[in-house]
Formats: sequence, C-alpha cells, structure tokens
Amino acid sequence: MYSKELTKGILLPIILKLLSSGDKMYGYEISQKVRELTKGKIDISEGALYPILHKLEHQGVLETEKVYIGKRVRKYYKVTNSGKKVITEKTAEINDFIETLSLIFNPKSLVT
Repeated sequence: MYSKELTKGILLPIILKLLSSGDKMYGYEISQKVRELTKGKIDISEGALYPILHKLEHQGVLETEKVYIGKRVRKYYKVTNSGKKVITEKTAEINDFIETLSLIFNPKSLVT
C-alpha cells in the first residue's frame, strides 16, 4: 500500500475519474472500487474520502441522491453537467503530471 503522503494529492482526480463513467456511487463503493482496481495499493479512508465528496458537492461538481435501504440512508454521488468539465480538466492535469514525473524517474523511457 502506498503512503498517505504519496496518495493525498491524487485522491480527488481518482474519485472524479471513477464517477465520470456516469454511474452513481456511494462512498464505501468508491473506496472499495479503488482498492479493487489498484489491487490494494491505494486505500481511501473515510476520513479522506468524505471531505472530498462534500467539497465537490458544495462546488456543484457532484450531486447526491439519498436512497433508503430499510432504516438506513445511502447517499449516492453523481457528476453534474458542469462537473464533467472539471473531470476533463483534472484528467488532463493528472496525465500531464504523470508525464512530468516520468521525466524525473524514467528519463530514458521518453527519449526518442
């Protein structure tokens, strides 16, 4: 598993990328999907996940839908139309960042 210091700045783009498929997801589902896709190397704690989701909701990037399951309420998150632009921007930014890191950590791999 990667350290929290290493993954802290990447959580927002990861969450947005997962939600960009158009499917709504609830918090625990997001954290489990990240764990599954990364084979356990990235683990998003509730303490890290929910402040990001709430911030994105407050900014209008995400909207929520409450679904009642018995006596429990499950809050689903979905990207808004204006949030799609944010996802495009964040995806471009993270891809550029990865390329920039490659210049430092794998300089020979980019030489043509």
